[in-house]
Amino acid sequence: MHEVNTSRTVRRNRRAAFITDRRGATAVEFAMVAAPFLALVVALIQTFVVFFAQGVLEQVVQQAGRQIMTGQVQNAQMTQSAFQQVVCNQTKILFNCSGLMVDVQVAASWSSTNTTAPTLTYNAQGQVTNTWQFNPGTAGNIVIVRVMYLWPVVGGPLAFSLSNQPNGSRMIMSTAAFQNEPSS
Repeated sequence: MHEVNTSRTVRRNRRAAFITDRRGATAVEFAMVAAPFLALVVALIQTFVVFFAQGVLEQVVQQAGRQIMTGQVQNAQMTQSAFQQVVCNQTKILFNCSGLMVDVQVAASWSSTNTTAPTLTYNAQGQVTNTWQFNPGTAGNIVIVRVMYLWPVVGGPLAFSLSNQPNGSRMIMSTAAFQNEPSS
C-alpha cells in the first residue's frame, strides 16, 4: 500500500513539475507568432517592390512623353517599336522589355481623353492579345501615353495577394496626358 501511495505521489509531482516548467515557453510562443510575422514581412516586401516599380514606370513615362510633347519623336519619325525601345532603355533594370505595352493616342479634346486602365485580353497561353496604338500627333494635339506592364506577384501566405489579373500578375500602369508644343 505504501508503494502505491509513493508512485501516485511521484506521478503527481512530475505532473506539477511539467505544468509549472517554463523553459520551453519561449519556443512555443515564437512558433505561434513566427508564421504571421513572416507573412507580414513577405507582404510588406512585395508591396514595396510593386510600388517602387510603379514609381519607376511613372518617371519613365513622363520622360518618354516629354519627347513626344517636344516633337523629338515626330522629327525622328519614330515607329511604335522604336518608341517602345526608348521606353525599354529606361526600364531595363526592373522590367522585361518584351512585357512592356505602350499605347500612344491622340484625343480630340481634354474631356475625351481616355486615361483608364484597359481591359486586357488573353489567349490560351496567357499572353496579352490587345492591339496598341501609336499616334504621337502633331503640334497642338492632345496626346495620351499609357505604358502597362504585368508584374509577377507571389501569392503570399494568409491569402495576401497583389494580383489584379486573371493570370496571377499585377498590371501596373502609368499615364501621361499633355498637349504637344507648337512647332517652332
